This record gives sequence, structure tokens and C-alpha cells, in this order.
Amino acid sequence: MNTIQHLSTEAPSVLGGHRLLKSSSCSYFVTTAHGFLLARRMLSGISQPEKYRRILVNSYNRKQSNSSNTTVKTSTKLPSVDHLTPSDAPSVSNAEGREDAASSSQWKERKDDGVDVRAGFSSGKDKKPALLTDSFEYFAFLRRLKRTAEKLLSSFPLAIAELAIIGALCAVGTLIEQGQSREFYLQKYSEDWAFGLFNGEWVLNLCLDHVYTAPYFLGLLALLAASLIACTSSRQIPLVKIARRWRFVNSGASISKLDFHETLPHARLADLAVLLAGDKYQVFMRGPSLYAFKGLAGRFAPIGVHAALLLIMGGATYSAIGGYHGTIMVPQGLNFMVGEAMYPAGFLSQPPDSFDTEVHINKFTIETYPNGEVSQFRTDLSLFNLRGQEVSRKVISVNDPLRYGGFTMYQTDWGISTIQIHVDGEGPFNLVAAPLQTGDNKLFGTFLPIGDNGLAGAKGISMLARDLQSVVIYDSNGAFAGVRRSGSEKPITVDGVTIIIDDIIGSTGLEMKLDPGVPIVYAGFAALMLTTVLSYLCHLQVWALQVDDSLVVGAKSNRNRAEFAEDLGKLLNFVPEIVRDRSMENIAPIISSTNEELSMQGTSAKMDNESSRS
Repeated sequence: MNTIQHLSTEAPSVLGGHRLLKSSSCSYFVTTAHGFLLARRMLSGISQPEKYRRILVNSYNRKQSNSSNTTVKTSTKLPSVDHLTPSDAPSVSNAEGREDAASSSQWKERKDDGVDVRAGFSSGKDKKPALLTDSFEYFAFLRRLKRTAEKLLSSFPLAIAELAIIGALCAVGTLIEQGQSREFYLQKYSEDWAFGLFNGEWVLNLCLDHVYTAPYFLGLLALLAASLIACTSSRQIPLVKIARRWRFVNSGASISKLDFHETLPHARLADLAVLLAGDKYQVFMRGPSLYAFKGLAGRFAPIGVHAALLLIMGGATYSAIGGYHGTIMVPQGLNFMVGEAMYPAGFLSQPPDSFDTEVHINKFTIETYPNGEVSQFRTDLSLFNLRGQEVSRKVISVNDPLRYGGFTMYQTDWGISTIQIHVDGEGPFNLVAAPLQTGDNKLFGTFLPIGDNGLAGAKGISMLARDLQSVVIYDSNGAFAGVRRSGSEKPITVDGVTIIIDDIIGSTGLEMKLDPGVPIVYAGFAALMLTTVLSYLCHLQVWALQVDDSLVVGAKSNRNRAEFAEDLGKLLNFVPEIVRDRSMENIAPIISSTNEELSMQGTSAKMDNESSRS
């Protein structure tokens, strides 16, 4: 084996401040890299004089075990570790050139006791270094553990199961309203819902009211990310490394094993190289061998797809544990602070400076279809800073939110806050409206008490409204009294009370979010689209070998093999065939005889010149 390192007295050792003395009996070489590495790893925790004794011991061990393979020939048999004594080993000197006698005597005394203190060497039959053996076993165990984890996590059935469970949870999160109050779920999913098998308590206990931030959902995302990383590191990256190598073949048998192979008689390697280069192949030649490829980006595309998915999941997770969210119902004309309406989503949430922004509801309007159904609702918003300056204003609607200072404000709901009326010429009075029906067919109602019967026997006039346009009025007995439009100033008398409907004041339902991971998610989706397109590129590889006058060509592709074989066949049809000129074969003997006659004439002329000189 080749010599890796030579330790001598000519220069200080790079392993420490001492020098090794050269014994008169033999020279000491580290004949293998393994023995030298063992010596390097034993330096920590060993005294300076003992370091070099350990180096020599490991050198002897490696020479003893590899005596049949070593190229170093010595006339003296090297002593084994079992019989190594201080007299056999080279002396160790300090910087002044004095031998460390104390260390040698201590070594002999401890060896007589049956134990060698040299970092785990025992004096019995088994002389393995315990420190190094434990370290090697530990690293070997970690390597086996890593391979086992990669094999388990990169399993295709496991990835499919993870995606299926995540998809099912997303479907549940779509069906069940997210982020509502406890009373909302207890009321909507009552004991009678789903035959009593599922109710609001189940929704709350299983965290189905916030599926996307639930611990099990985030854990599934982490497990899927680990599967993608394991698949990339154990499968995709090795494939890319193999694809990037310039592999040449030296036998036609290897080419014949490829998916596509063909032999071209009377063809040259250089002609094929020119044609492949013209077809945008990267061509490499070495002697009689050729290797060409194109579409290597298709090999990188799966890694890019995995990286894009990791970006998407990472951004979503960051928003789930580092964002803010909140909902609020604000009547027209009132104000609220952004920071008061939003709550942190996780332990990474950090409030921005924009939380000090004040929002004022200028006006809320509802648009309806001809049949009276609500088609769209809009809110005119103004944003003010702490100095009272308006920093932004916008009319938002469904699917047209307001973005400012990192947070986004969506138009999600609406309601009726109060009904403003005049009673017997006095007012205006604001009657608070309460929701009687929710969902698509909203219904709000209020009550105008009349008489002095107290709360127990209170009677009054009921008013119902489904939108901001009109109010339906009922008397104290529940009989229909009439309908009045908002702002019509047309009075109606009910139970001796004259009422004028001045206005119906609506409330806007706003949902606010601060998602710091949204840019990451958008970047991930952009990368996913790009890498998905790149994944359709075919990685094409072509090998060729010149065998005498014939050219052996083989190729393979990772996709669209039939189309690739057809295209390559067309390209090989353009490789020119070498044809010998028959007329040259007929005149070849004539040219040969003429050359012989000329050489003979030249020889005779030379002899004549030499004779004339003599």
C-alpha cells in the first residue's frame, strides 16, 4: 500500500511539539491511511509523550494485520502490541532531547499489574482500543439509525397516508366554521345534531374549531416535511449526482444493455459528436468513447418540487404560530383600534406598529338583487394614525380587502345595529336590533314598549327587518300593522302611537389577519409551478464507442422513451457512412512499385557519388 505519512527526526511532527527518534533497528512508517487517522483521533485526552507511543502502537497493529498486503519489506519482524515493551519501542524525547524516563517506568509498572493504561489497551489477548472501538460503534449506530429513519420516512405509502389525512382535516376545516365562539358551536351542533353522535363538545374537544392551528395538524405537516427531506436526501440527490457524472463506456456489451442501442457500420465518432452538438446535447469525448446528455434540469426538478412544498408548508406553519387574527362587528359611524380586535395565534406572534391604527366606519351599504336577496355589501373605511392623520381610505367588499401595515381586513359579514325612529314627533330614538335568524336569510328585530305595565307585563310594538331598506311593523297583539321604508318620512300609527322610520343603521362584519408567512407561501407556489413545468423535461443520455470502422451507439431517457427512440433514430440516419474509393485500390500497387523504383535509383546514385569521391 502507498505510504501516506512518514514520521522522522528531520522536522517537528505536525501532531505535537515533540519529535520521534529513529531507531537503529528499523524505520517506522504509517503505511495506511487508517492507521494514521487512528493516531490523529487519539490525540485528545492523552499526555504529550504518550501520544507518539500510541501512534507507534497503532502503526504496529496495522502492519501486523496487513502484513500480507503491505508493500514495505523489512528484514526485521515487527513486534506485536502483545509483546511490545519500552525497549522495543522507539524512545520519546522532549524538546531538549531528553527521554521521558518517568513515563516509560510508569508504563512498565502498570503493565506488570496486568493493565495497560494507554487509552484502553489491555494486556490480555484482546488488545483492541476501547476508546476508539466505542467511538466507531457509536458512529456506526448513528449511521444505521439515519439509514433506518430515511428508509421509513421516504416510504411512498407513508407519504400518501400523510397527504390523505391532511386533506381530510382540510375538508373538515372547510365544513366547520373556524374561529367562532364556544356558544356558537354549542348552539349549532346541539345534542340532536347527527343523531346525537356528534355535538359542539366534540368540536371543541377535538380542536375542530381551529383545525389549521391544532397540534396534530402542525405535527402532520412536520411529518410530511420530514418525509420530503428524507426522500430528497436518499433518492433524488443521489440520482442527480449520478446524472451529472461523465460516464464513458469501454465495451459494446455495456451499450447493448441500454434501452436503445444500435450499431452503425463504417461510421466515425466525430461525425456523431457534431450531430449531437447541433441537437443541443452536451458532448464529451475521451479516446474512442463518447458521452452526451441534455435536459439535466429535469433531474433537478423533483428536488425543486420538494423544496417548493417545504416552502409552502413552512410559510403556512409560520402564519399559524406567528400571526394574528380577529373578527369584529362594528356599527356604522363608530371607531375601533386594530390591536384591540386581533389576538395572537401562537408563541411566535409579534405585534407590528400598525396595531396602533384607528379604524373609522364611514358608511355601510348593502346591494340587493331585484328579488330582494343580498348580492354585495360594502364598507367605507378610514384609517388614522396616533396623531389623528388619515393614512388610508378604501371601500372594501367581499373579495376586495384592505391591506395596510402588514395586516389585511376582509369584508365577511353584516348585520343591523339599530333602527332609528321618531315617536309622536319626538326623537330620534335608537332601538337596538337583535338577530333572530342567521345564515343567508338574516332577520333582525326590535321592540318599542308602550304603557306603564313594567317589565313583567310589558307590551309594545314589534319591528322586523331583513335588510337596510324597509321595516315590517306589528302591533302589541302581534297583528301586522304595515311596512315602512327607511327615510321615507311617512308616519304609521300603531296602538295609538305615531311612528316614523328615520334610518336603519347597519353593522359591518370585519375579519382581520396578519399572516407573516404569506410571502413565503406565494414564493413556494411560484417555485412549485416552475419546477412542475421543468419536471416534464426529459433527461436524455447517449453513449457511443468506436470499434474499428463501426460505431456502437446506446441511449436512455427517464420519460417518453418511445418518442426519444424515434427522434434519436432520425438523428442517426444523418451520420455519414465511410465508403472506400475502388479506383484508389487499383492504382495502389502501381504507386507502391513506383516508390520502390525511386528508392532503388536514389541508392545507386548515392553509391556512384561515393565511388567518384574515393
